[in-house]
Amino acid sequence: MFFKKQTREFFSVPDARFSSMFTLIVVNLIPMYGVLFLDWDIFLIMFVFWSENVVIGFYNVLRMLACKPDDGMLWAAKLFLIPFFIFHYGMFTAIHGIFVIALFGKDLIENSGGLSPAFFFSIIRDFNLSLVITALFLSHGYSFVSNFILRDEYRKTSPGDLMMRPYSRVILLHITLIAGAFMIMALHSTIYGLLFFILLKIGMDLTAHVKEHKRYLRN
Repeated sequence: MFFKKQTREFFSVPDARFSSMFTLIVVNLIPMYGVLFLDWDIFLIMFVFWSENVVIGFYNVLRMLACKPDDGMLWAAKLFLIPFFIFHYGMFTAIHGIFVIALFGKDLIENSGGLSPAFFFSIIRDFNLSLVITALFLSHGYSFVSNFILRDEYRKTSPGDLMMRPYSRVILLHITLIAGAFMIMALHSTIYGLLFFILLKIGMDLTAHVKEHKRYLRN
């Protein structure tokens, strides 16, 4: 009980919703550092943003497991819905990743010998993306603990609702980002275009974050 109380106090000061928003902004600024100092191009930015979809899927599985743990009937539903989500969202994310690479990293495909999980990991290794992806993982983990667990959001949702929730965010965000990426490429935009592109993503993330947690405040 003492540990839980101390953990709750740690994640709620300042207010968890605002601290998780601040964490989200800071982590999204890492690609900006990449653009300014590491010569990141539109492909690397898109790949990092795509990688976040994998992180979102991982934590959504944890949310589905954690929601309404006292409802015995829901556990039967979870036994079906969670494996289905892992398969369906996994296929969706894999196809999306192939799409991103095919559009913005054609040269890498030609030199890779084919697409495979090892190919995706090689991109992370070769371009030193492990730090930013780890930061994304920790940022979403902080939001999961501070908002979903400690603010009792897990008591206000269901596995069925959670199963569909990531798709709307991912689809809207990446349709906008892909359109913006093509515009940057077509206009041969400079570094300022890439920085604006990152700010656009931060703005959309903040909007989605606020909208998601307002849903729980109404319940």
